[in-house]
Amino acid sequence: MIVKHLAALAEFSSHKMAKTTIARGETLFAGLNCFEPGQEHAAHAHAGQDKLYVVLEGEAEIQVGDEKQLISAGGGAFAPSGVMHSVRNSGDKRLVVLAVLAPPPA
Repeated sequence: MIVKHLAALAEFSSHKMAKTTIARGETLFAGLNCFEPGQEHAAHAHAGQDKLYVVLEGEAEIQVGDEKQLISAGGGAFAPSGVMHSVRNSGDKRLVVLAVLAPPPA
């Protein structure tokens, strides 16, 4: 599968962060986390699963462990297995974040 513009696949919900699956394999998962202004993905951790975030559009307030930063398009963050992480759209525009997880969620 080849996609020229991943963010064009984003789907949004006015109620909560929306998710769009991009790819699912035996050892890796990639999807879009799509946020309207003010929406967030609450702090959580994954046992036995690493996660990479890449901001495609907008600005994300990303927290990994004790570190929190505002990340714009082109930036990203890595949350190793077992480390708490969260993403929040604190801006006034939509936010699209590529989330890559390995191994994939069950």
